[in-house]
Amino acid sequence: MFQGETSVTLDDKGRVAIPAAYRELVAQACGNRLVVTYNPFEHGCLWIFPLAEWERVRDEVNRLPSVKAVHRNLQMKLVGAAAHVEPDGSGRIQLAGSQRTATGIEKRAVLLGMGNKFELWGEQAHLAKIRETIDEDQITQDMLELKL
Repeated sequence: MFQGETSVTLDDKGRVAIPAAYRELVAQACGNRLVVTYNPFEHGCLWIFPLAEWERVRDEVNRLPSVKAVHRNLQMKLVGAAAHVEPDGSGRIQLAGSQRTATGIEKRAVLLGMGNKFELWGEQAHLAKIRETIDEDQITQDMLELKL
């Protein structure tokens, strides 16, 4: 559903505009109801889900037994930190100050369409991540089967 990379700017109030190319898709996918939460696997990134996709992810994560610390950590970062947002008349969503601070997302950021969700990266974190190469010893069997 969502794909592509767009440079975006946060305004002084911590709002970021959903790019015009995505606005109709977002409206169709979820009636403009989105959820912003942490990427629990990589620093410097927030995940932005359409509501229905978020509910599927939330329910799956909440089914994990909370007796394991790693499960509680995942539940805290995804479910506990989730913020419901809706674009305003200008297509902007408000990012929580705590989420911006924890991820280091400041004035300039990069929005990536990742199929079922968006990833919002701080500009420097995105540059660092994109400059990483995949070493030969990291290639999985699933990757070997890709026809790139």
